[in-house]
Amino acid sequence: MASRPIPSIMETRRDQMFPVLEASEIERVRRFGSVRSFAPGEALKKRGEVGHGLSIILEGHVETIPSDASDRHPLAITQGPGGFVGELAQLAGRPALVDAYAREPVKALVIPPDRLRALLIAEAELGERIMRALILRRMALLQAGAGPVIIGHADHGDVLRLENFLRRNAHPHHTLDPDTDPDANALIERFHVDPSQLPIVLCPGGQLLRNPSENELARCLGLVGPIDPERLYDVAIVGAGPAGLAAAVYAASEGLSVLVLDYRAMGGQAGASARIENYLGFPTGISGLALMARAYNQAQKFGVEMAIPDEVAGLACDTFADRFVLRLANNERVSARAVVIASGARYRRPAVAELDTFEASSVHYWASPLEGELCNGQEVALVGAGNSAGQAAVYLASRAAKVWLLVRGPSLEARMSRYLVDRITGLANVEVLLRTQLTGLEGANGVLHAIRWRQFPSAEEVRRPFRHLFLFIGAEPNTDWLAGSDVALDARGFVLTGPEAGANRRSLETSRAGIFAIGDARSGSIKRVAAAVGEGAQVVAALHRYLGTVTRAPAVAAAR
Repeated sequence: MASRPIPSIMETRRDQMFPVLEASEIERVRRFGSVRSFAPGEALKKRGEVGHGLSIILEGHVETIPSDASDRHPLAITQGPGGFVGELAQLAGRPALVDAYAREPVKALVIPPDRLRALLIAEAELGERIMRALILRRMALLQAGAGPVIIGHADHGDVLRLENFLRRNAHPHHTLDPDTDPDANALIERFHVDPSQLPIVLCPGGQLLRNPSENELARCLGLVGPIDPERLYDVAIVGAGPAGLAAAVYAASEGLSVLVLDYRAMGGQAGASARIENYLGFPTGISGLALMARAYNQAQKFGVEMAIPDEVAGLACDTFADRFVLRLANNERVSARAVVIASGARYRRPAVAELDTFEASSVHYWASPLEGELCNGQEVALVGAGNSAGQAAVYLASRAAKVWLLVRGPSLEARMSRYLVDRITGLANVEVLLRTQLTGLEGANGVLHAIRWRQFPSAEEVRRPFRHLFLFIGAEPNTDWLAGSDVALDARGFVLTGPEAGANRRSLETSRAGIFAIGDARSGSIKRVAAAVGEGAQVVAALHRYLGTVTRAPAVAAAR
């Protein structure tokens, strides 16, 4: 029996996506905006352009047309008085993903991003309805494939790289494969692109990018922009995983000015988890990306500034001005009165020859729906024995024909939660190989054909054909950027905090006063999402204590 198609959010939650505000509710929020008039055909928003903010319609009708650059996904909606135009991009003042035009003379109450955030907090009940609508509209755009269009072969390493970047940052996008989609070839011809130059990306604003880096794509989409070198933040948080986002939410909700920087995506390693089932309050489980997206949106609601992707390359202390200076990889500078290190850990790579040859298309360090689709119906190999490996094995078993789980130790129970061990034991298409070590990879042109392993105590090497290999063998601290900062690290490179960092140091404080460490980057931390979130909340109290002891500097630092 064929499976029933999953209904769209537009079908199931249309009323919540497009609520109509009553006249009394509009009157309550008039103080947050100003009234503007729009002529017939005039744009309230244009794709790829930073708009005015949220627009509540007072008179007339507005047509909103969210579609991708290939115009394959029209999702038009017309709203009248009491409706409002906007989605999550307007919360952060980023370029719009939709076109919105006045169908007739229109008057609208335009609320800029900073005042919109104030409205969400001041008008709790109404703010909840608006926030829910903004989130649901973003989810609909994700379903529809609005936003940038990636054109390239589905199994190309750079296509996977760009798709993963946008997916992990919850940004709508669409991919066209010239092998299967006539529209892809039409666009290639229209823009006179040589097939050897694929992939290309068409941004909503009309720009054409040829195999861009994540940073180039993010700047084209307006996800990240120049940082004001004269701005002095109360706290700069390095890392947007569960620890960093928790610290950002609590710090901003208590009135601190906060900047969060991350070199790749929001969510950290937790954001790559297919399903988290032991997080308090989610008895049926939740995907790591969904959990982290909620935290990300919550942080933006409280006014946290996000710089993702922006890589921090160094940290220095300006003792004369009582501030810390973060040097970014693009040579920008960030000034802050305090710093929170939440840079987490990076995936460990096994010592196997030519591993990097296959990392673009066949070797994966997370198991998202994108990877699940790639290995649908195939046999896959997965190396690891921790909770992340267990979650990935369970998820992949729902997509793959068979999952071979290679475990170096004598049992799964040593490092994996009991519920995951029980789940894996009950899966008929997961085979667990204990005391097994990956020994080699075989393939050509960046495509994996087979892997080899040895199961001890046997000296015999086993070879089996595989197209995809998943690696979950732990992580190393992402603390290289602290070199020369005088922040003390342990022998393995994790950040020392509390008494281990020096006399009179409080919990979560490093060897440098005003610099704190939380989450997986901290020496002795518990590698769990809940523990990271708890440290993110706890560090805010330490921040207040520290900031209360130093002279408050002007809001704008001297030009450097």
